[in-house]
Amino acid sequence: MGYNVVGELFLVQRVDWHIAELDSMKKYPTELYYIGDKTLLNRPKVSIVGSRRPLNYTKQATHKIAKALTDRGVAIISGVAMGVDAIAHSSAEAKNSIAVVANGLDIRYPAVNRFLIEEIERSGLILSQFPKGFQPTPWSFVVRNEIVVALGDILIVTEADENSGSIRSVEFALKMGKPIFVLPHRLGESMGTNSLLSRGVAQPIYNIDEFANRYGIIPKNHNIKRDEFFYFCQTSPTIDEAIKRFGDRIYEAELEGLISIENGLIKLV
Repeated sequence: MGYNVVGELFLVQRVDWHIAELDSMKKYPTELYYIGDKTLLNRPKVSIVGSRRPLNYTKQATHKIAKALTDRGVAIISGVAMGVDAIAHSSAEAKNSIAVVANGLDIRYPAVNRFLIEEIERSGLILSQFPKGFQPTPWSFVVRNEIVVALGDILIVTEADENSGSIRSVEFALKMGKPIFVLPHRLGESMGTNSLLSRGVAQPIYNIDEFANRYGIIPKNHNIKRDEFFYFCQTSPTIDEAIKRFGDRIYEAELEGLISIENGLIKLV
């Protein structure tokens, strides 16, 4: 079905396939709608949340984290809210963004992020549990946050006050067994994330590139397609594993200078 969204026709469809990551939720959604590129769900995914009024330090670090991850082929998941959410999506670029919203997909909320939401509709992916016309409510944001956390391989909280929505997201992550990472902050700032660190609930990100490298390397050839082959090679598979899965494409990629074979292992170059 199509909804006319602010003068433009976007194809809003009901999700008719099973999203395995959502099995970690307390209850799998009875309905789920989307606009955009559903293949983003096949990529490695990281959820990033945080304050709606972040410090400059947080803004800069969130930008660097999102960009470092997407340079390695990771999709960024957030709630397209003001602050950290919007910074994560814009830094990742729409084509690498999965936005989960707390309203019907015929509504662009918050209005201040309307242009960002439009970009994600065109080249990223937007998901919602709510049908056309549904206005956001306090409880729908909680539901939205659970999906944001469930979709990601890990959860990153770049800044949060105690008892904030981001800390509620941490509670979801703990129940789901998701690793949680935070930025180290000065005393008296981001009390929520500092508390997580002091309790040993979260791990700090001290070096952004080292952190992002767990998802692979930044290939020298920036034109390489971010497809199944790309993500497979990021895991440094053996040549036997690679040939079994992709056959002659391995040798073609080597001739094109996209990969190297060292000590029996495949690596992107």
